[in-house]
Amino acid sequence: MPAKAGERRFELALRRVGKPALSVVVAILGLIGAACNDDAPATTTETAGATTVSAPPLAPPPTVSTASELPAAPPADIEPVPVLAKLATLEIKGRAPKTGYARDLFGDTWTDDVTVADGHNGCDTRNDILRRDLVGTAIKQGSNGCAVLSGTLHDPYTGTTVEFRRGPDTSAEIQIDHVVALSDAWQKGAQQWDMLKRRNFANDPVNLQATVGSVNQRKGDGDAATWLPPNRSYRCDYVSRIVDVKAEYGLWVTQAEHDAIARILTTCQASGPQTPSAESSAMLPPPPVAPASIPPGPPPPVAPESGTSVYYSNCAQVREAGAAPLLAGQPGYHSGLDGDGDGVACER
Repeated sequence: MPAKAGERRFELALRRVGKPALSVVVAILGLIGAACNDDAPATTTETAGATTVSAPPLAPPPTVSTASELPAAPPADIEPVPVLAKLATLEIKGRAPKTGYARDLFGDTWTDDVTVADGHNGCDTRNDILRRDLVGTAIKQGSNGCAVLSGTLHDPYTGTTVEFRRGPDTSAEIQIDHVVALSDAWQKGAQQWDMLKRRNFANDPVNLQATVGSVNQRKGDGDAATWLPPNRSYRCDYVSRIVDVKAEYGLWVTQAEHDAIARILTTCQASGPQTPSAESSAMLPPPPVAPASIPPGPPPPVAPESGTSVYYSNCAQVREAGAAPLLAGQPGYHSGLDGDGDGVACER
């Protein structure tokens, strides 16, 4: 039959060209098929032991990632966005009256009777912070490793270095600042606290910073809307600490304070914190077992003569009179006002 004759002639032709040439033909046909059909690669399988020839798959088209799929940039050392987010959680309200405020409502000055970090460690809070913030400290013998006699402060508020030496005429040169002032807290929520929470707030290391005494006095009870550290490079850290403290204790901010903090945070340079973060600096190591062998300083002066015309029964009266801090030898000073016996009574 004609069909069978045609098949016979095709078989004879294949035998003449041989399998190598056949493989080339099959490969060419496969490539042509792949070019004609982009959806599926051409695959030809030769029977009777012939080699399988497949066209290589086409590379998939490049994927364009959306902005949300791009890898996040590594965070800067200071991350203003999270702090701004925390700031947004703080309630904005007007300042309550200062009526009824007294330092004594936050407990005895620098009391160790608190449940925050370093509470009940046998040392008063002022010396806890001096040991934390000063370097090269010398500790008074017989003070249970607590009382700092001397050391060096690299003051973040001013960017200066100040030498500290304990004594009636020198202790006040380094003071302990409440980052969120007690009076400010009183007017923004602390009036509703119980005594323990107010004591904790006044002695929480997260809210405390050693600084130059004159700077601390100029700050007074100002918030971020009225006072910022002279050292501009520390302002981002400073307002971040305010936000952390107020968020932790549930204090509110005024609109002016909120706006001042937001303005600082949005212009922060990613330069890294100048001092340890609040979290890392809150905890102190235990007092040293073997304090440095330094001769003890001069004993605190004796109380003024009973005939003096000035007498304060507590630090609240000293502050109301505008006499704080009260130094040994000044009218009205007596040991009952000087909780840590360093010659400086009624520090902030």
